[in-house]
Amino acid sequence: MIIVLGGSGYVGKAITKSLSKHDLEYATLSRSQLDYSDSEKLSHHLISFGARFLINAAGYTGKPNVDACEHDKSNCLFGNAILPGRIADACRNAGIPWGHISSGCIYTGSKGASGFTEEDLPNFSFRQDNCSFYSGTKALGEEILANEKSNYIWRLRIPFDQFDGPRNYLSKLMRYERLLEATNSVSELSEFADACVQCYLKNLPFGIYNITNPDEVSTHEVIDLITSVLPSSKQYQFFASEEDFMSKTAIAPRSNCVLDSSKILKAGIKLTPARDAIARALNSWVPEKKGKSLAC
Repeated sequence: MIIVLGGSGYVGKAITKSLSKHDLEYATLSRSQLDYSDSEKLSHHLISFGARFLINAAGYTGKPNVDACEHDKSNCLFGNAILPGRIADACRNAGIPWGHISSGCIYTGSKGASGFTEEDLPNFSFRQDNCSFYSGTKALGEEILANEKSNYIWRLRIPFDQFDGPRNYLSKLMRYERLLEATNSVSELSEFADACVQCYLKNLPFGIYNITNPDEVSTHEVIDLITSVLPSSKQYQFFASEEDFMSKTAIAPRSNCVLDSSKILKAGIKLTPARDAIARALNSWVPEKKGKSLAC
């Protein structure tokens, strides 16, 4: 039995879908069912259910974007830093391994030809005093788990898929009135989720894995793909600079970074190159159902 925390969220649903695809028995656990922030209660639950593995897809991202975290710092800190530590205690006491979904937003910029590796210390964190509160808490969460022996840390970066919706990077670009030109790594959601599950199935060594589609991509390149596959009358506008973006729209600094995904690729996990994955999603695009609004 695999226990999934946060299974009703954007990433959690992709995780459970992958588990089903691989015919793995799982159960989701919500805070309404059990206060899994209580490590003792969670440990007892894992033992009573005979759990063999746990996946933590719970966390605090802020809606509609990370600026919201600046106004709800206590919940953000709890969900992204304190909660992972309590889950670690529970899994250690229950004697089971587990995986934690983290974020590549703990970096800014690029490093060399391929980007930041799992060995690079975060450079967009509270320690550098240059980050959003969200990114700071995600980096702190990884620090708290640094000495865990039976734990995966899976780094997600700007998720997207073919389903139009408020968490989808492609949908956001289509809806925003003005865009920031930046170069980033991205993660196709179903491939990310499947890579996490494959770590468990293949019994890969525990540790940190950057799970991003190979190759970096710029905002302009993504817009070019969108307009070539889904033509519309919209004229996409861009901010003059990051300073222009910050002064007119944003509250918190943004992470724009490139991650090196070679570790997960060398482990035998296949990930589609970023531009091909984006093109595939757009060619299979499923519009949002009428009657629903998209917050940006």
